[in-house]
Parts: sequence; C-alpha cells; structure tokens
Amino acid sequence: MRKCLIVASIIAAFILVGTTVQAADKIGFVDIKKILSESEAGKEATRQIMQHVEKKQGEIEAMEAELQKRKDELEKQRSVLTDAAYREKEIDYRQRTRDYQRFVEDANEEVKMREQRMTQALIPDIQKVINDIGDKEGYTAIFDVGTMGLLFNSDKYEITGKVIEQYNKMSRSK
Repeated sequence: MRKCLIVASIIAAFILVGTTVQAADKIGFVDIKKILSESEAGKEATRQIMQHVEKKQGEIEAMEAELQKRKDELEKQRSVLTDAAYREKEIDYRQRTRDYQRFVEDANEEVKMREQRMTQALIPDIQKVINDIGDKEGYTAIFDVGTMGLLFNSDKYEITGKVIEQYNKMSRSK
C-alpha cells in the first residue's frame, strides 16, 4: 500500500512538472548595459558625458598646473622669505590643494550623476521596446542578464540585438 502511494506521488509529480514546463511558453534575455552602449541614443548619451568629462578634465589639468607653479615658487622663495611669510604662503598652497581635491571629488560625483540621469532617461523607452517585442512575439518573460547573475544563456533566447534595432527605430522617429 505504501509503495503504491509513493509510486502514485511520483507519477503525479511528473505530470505536474510536465504541465508546468509546457505552460512556460517563451522566454528571452536582454543585456541592458549592451543596449545602453550600442544603441544610437546610448552612444549619443555617452558622447555627451564624454564631452563633459573632457571639459572637467581640462579644468582639473589647469588647476594642477597652477598648483605645481605655486609649489615651485614656494620652494624657490623659501630661502628669501621670513618664516611667517613662508608659513602664510604654505597655508595658502595647502588651502588651494584642498580646494583642488574637493573640485576633483565634486567633478567625479557630477559625472556619475549625469551618467545616472542619462541612463534613467533612456530606460523607459527601452522598457517600452522590450514590452512591445514581448507582446508581439508572445514572450512569457524577458530577463536582464546583467541583474540576474545569469551563468548561462543560450543564444536562441538572446533578443538584445532585436531590442537595439527596434529602439534605434523608435529613437529616430522622435
């Protein structure tokens, strides 16, 4: 009797598993990072960010040159300045160094924030394209490989290229 119950349970489990597998129609995977880096809108956003980075880098390099100039002058004048005058110039140099460090930190933070804002501005349209493809092509679920920690994905389920193509069309029509 007990063996019959175990066998019946196993058969029921196989039947349930079989219907569950059949119910999962179609799945797809996208790489949002790849879409952001390879789509036309993503490339444009990256170009704008890089322009800003180059501008900030120019400002940083100018500040570095000014700091180096002040440091060299301070070292040259050390022997001719009084101790009080030297300390005053040294304090000024240290303050400018702190200002420079703060500027660099602020510039880095600003670049991160710009990147984040630009990325977040693109996501709704990308999501719309993914939803449209999912609806039109009968996908049950579409996953982002970057957020899942996915260890393996068959190329037959990869739809990133299709999303990029549709997203580019959508971006051009705006």
